[in-house]
Amino acid sequence: MILPFRKGAALREVRLGRLTVDTSLPTWRGRAVRYVLIYLLMVLALVTVRAATQGVRPALKEAQAREAALTTQRDDLALQLQMLENPQRLRDWAFANGMQRFTDATKETGKIAGVKAAAPAPAAPRRVEVSIQWK
Repeated sequence: MILPFRKGAALREVRLGRLTVDTSLPTWRGRAVRYVLIYLLMVLALVTVRAATQGVRPALKEAQAREAALTTQRDDLALQLQMLENPQRLRDWAFANGMQRFTDATKETGKIAGVKAAAPAPAAPRRVEVSIQWK
């Protein structure tokens, strides 16, 4: 593609259709300085963020270690609970504390008295007032 140059602007302006690009040395220097400043600001921002968050990873590692320890403790406690809930162990504990089986216990028969009916609540007198208004 051939770039048409404007008369009198020898290698300073390039026209691409309607777009005019300034190619002079001061323009390119200004752009280069701006780009360098932008990159320096980005580096400064990244370094600042890194410095502000340097304690996050050690704290995360420590939290993961605590989580692993708590998970192990939970599993151990669940296993102990299952051992304590063993039916044979419960039966031995009950016999050691003086309990006996229902089939071995002495049974007594007797009449179960009925439940007395509740006394009726005293009824409060009700007053009903009706008013009629004709229009």
